[in-house]
Amino acid sequence: MESSTVKTDRTEDPKIFRQKMLDWYDLHRRALPWRALKGQKSDPYHVWLSEIMLQQTTVQAVIPYFLKFVKRWHDVHDLANADNDVLMAEWAGLGYYARARNLHKCAKLISSEYGGVFPSEEEELKKLPGIGDYTAAAIRSIAFNEPSVVVDGNVERVMARFHAIDTPFPKGKNIAKEFAARYANDFSNSPADYAQSLMDLGATICTPKSPVCSLCPINQNCIAYNKGGAELFPKKEPKKVLPHKFGYVYWVTNDAGDVLVHKRPDKGMLGGMLGLPTTDWLIEKAALSHSGFNNIVSSENYIRHVFTHFSLDLFLFKAKINNLNSMEDDFYFMPPDEIDVEKFPTLFKKAIRAF
Repeated sequence: MESSTVKTDRTEDPKIFRQKMLDWYDLHRRALPWRALKGQKSDPYHVWLSEIMLQQTTVQAVIPYFLKFVKRWHDVHDLANADNDVLMAEWAGLGYYARARNLHKCAKLISSEYGGVFPSEEEELKKLPGIGDYTAAAIRSIAFNEPSVVVDGNVERVMARFHAIDTPFPKGKNIAKEFAARYANDFSNSPADYAQSLMDLGATICTPKSPVCSLCPINQNCIAYNKGGAELFPKKEPKKVLPHKFGYVYWVTNDAGDVLVHKRPDKGMLGGMLGLPTTDWLIEKAALSHSGFNNIVSSENYIRHVFTHFSLDLFLFKAKINNLNSMEDDFYFMPPDEIDVEKFPTLFKKAIRAF
């Protein structure tokens, strides 16, 4: 599909396309704490750590967590030897907690079985916990400056607009990836810079809303831009309505005023994280029943939280209990002055602050 307004300077040619991106990147590359300076080699540990954190998370949200992690754990050996509960607490608030569990597993494997040296081949990288196609390609390209087709959400958007892909996303993502592979066929120079140039273009120029097309280095042959409709791409299928769930959350104290906390099971929502006691989360509010606490009092309040696949209302209750004999080992009392709200995931931060 091509518009009659598309000019004849064929930036679709991979070599020309890549060179325009590299020239632009030389002038406009973002300064990010995990990114090597121009002319320097990237630290594979920094690249891997940042890419895991950036999965489904914005750069601005990741930066403080990345800085906190590398300050506390300087290399992959340090991270491998970290206490799991401490690592999970430091991750609290970043979300998608399976990433943190896989991060720790991966660090242990890299430390023990690879001698602390990350493999550079994609197939070897994909054998490691938490590393899929995109992350393996990004590590190979950025950390080792080796050829790879790196396609994140930014690159998908650039390709969707450059070629005016009509197929709605998410189905259209495969087409965008095919186009991205076309331009990555020539790996004669700077695979790392090229991969990051497309990411930066999508993050700073070819943004989801209000793209600054006039400053784009490849706008001359961008079909969507030449049609005057860059913001119409990528096309998306109508959003599905998220299911809604309900539950009860408890602020349980003993006679000394200590607060009952719960280390959640490794598997399941917010796995391995510290939380407050809750009931199961159910679609039918009427099916909820209280846990076996004493003197349960409603606060007549609730908190709402939205996960990726459902939204949740948790109704707040206070209760008393002194004997933990009937409780599982992962419940324990904590003095209130030792409760650090920042060590809890966002859902329970909301609950603690509400209580």
